[in-house]
Amino acid sequence: MTSRHPPRFVVRTLADATREARKRWLLLGAWSASLIIVGLIVWMLVGHGPAAVANRGDARALGAENEELRQQVANLQRAGQVAGIAAKELTRNLAERDEEISGLRTDLAFYSRLVGGNGQRDGLKVQGARTEPVKGSPNAWNVVITLTQNARRGEVLKGSLTLAVEGIQGSKVATLEGPALGQAAPSPGLPFSFKYFQQIQGSFTLPAGFKPTRLRIVASADGDEPVTSTIPWADATRNDEVNDVQQ
Repeated sequence: MTSRHPPRFVVRTLADATREARKRWLLLGAWSASLIIVGLIVWMLVGHGPAAVANRGDARALGAENEELRQQVANLQRAGQVAGIAAKELTRNLAERDEEISGLRTDLAFYSRLVGGNGQRDGLKVQGARTEPVKGSPNAWNVVITLTQNARRGEVLKGSLTLAVEGIQGSKVATLEGPALGQAAPSPGLPFSFKYFQQIQGSFTLPAGFKPTRLRIVASADGDEPVTSTIPWADATRNDEVNDVQQ
């Protein structure tokens, strides 16, 4: 029996031919689109690459410049802080020097009067007084009174002094002394004995509500008339070494 050979011709319908042609056109379109996309990518890389690189370079330069400016601002701030601290320290030193100079001038005036540098011979004198509150004791005060004399050079001057505080109690003027200041009664006063000057220390207590205005000090040397001096309370609490007093 003889074998049958496959047919040499294939019969295709019109629909198959149409589908085949459409497939070819789709492949052609996809290939064309890929070419266009590749061309666009190449165009962007070639045409815009240097600009992008330039922009990145500019950004780096701006970043470096900003960092430098920030560093300069920080340096200026530190310099300003250092200058402020130096100015405060200078101001404090100047204030201390002014206070020291004022103290030296006061001491110079005191010792000049003490040795008779002004050509005068002064007998017993209340040169000054200063008061300060006692810590932890309401209304209690410590007092230091400075006495001088240069009339009796080389001689010891002896005597005692008493203290009174003038002020306002309620709405009335009052003077406190002795027991009213917390001192023993009768009080002989604070003794002194010196050749040229001496600082006498004491203490007193003011009643609650009393407003002091002046200190009144009476110094009595043996054989001489008593010497009375008054010092404004504001001057006494200023804590200067020496106060000018009124005879």
